[in-house]
Amino acid sequence: QVQVAESGGGSAQAGGSLRLSCAASGLTDSDMYVGWFRQAPGGGREAVATICIPDGRTWYGDSLKDRFTISQDSQDYAVKTVYLQMSSLEPEDSSMYYCATHGGCYGPPHRAEIYTTWGLGTQVTVSS
Repeated sequence: QVQVAESGGGSAQAGGSLRLSCAASGLTDSDMYVGWFRQAPGGGREAVATICIPDGRTWYGDSLKDRFTISQDSQDYAVKTVYLQMSSLEPEDSSMYYCATHGGCYGPPHRAEIYTTWGLGTQVTVSS
């Protein structure tokens, strides 16, 4: 059974940095998308960045590529860790951040509906 858990959220000042971690375990697929999404209160779920494991293809939301970086660290076949390094944070980045997995690197990676396993989320709050 695939499980996903986020960590690393917290508070930061505008202009600061945070690194989020997503630990995915129980994996059985040879390749997969891991995506970061965010959702602010009253807003829709927004795709932030995605990565295909193991080939490393990435996708970023508009205007985020200059400030956010997604990367992977594969400990073994069944356990993967994906990081989201966030820099030059803005108050508008405040949101609940979720990690999700999709078995196989096919389909539009930014579409939340293709992801089958989701974490509980980690809160990011950026103050001005």
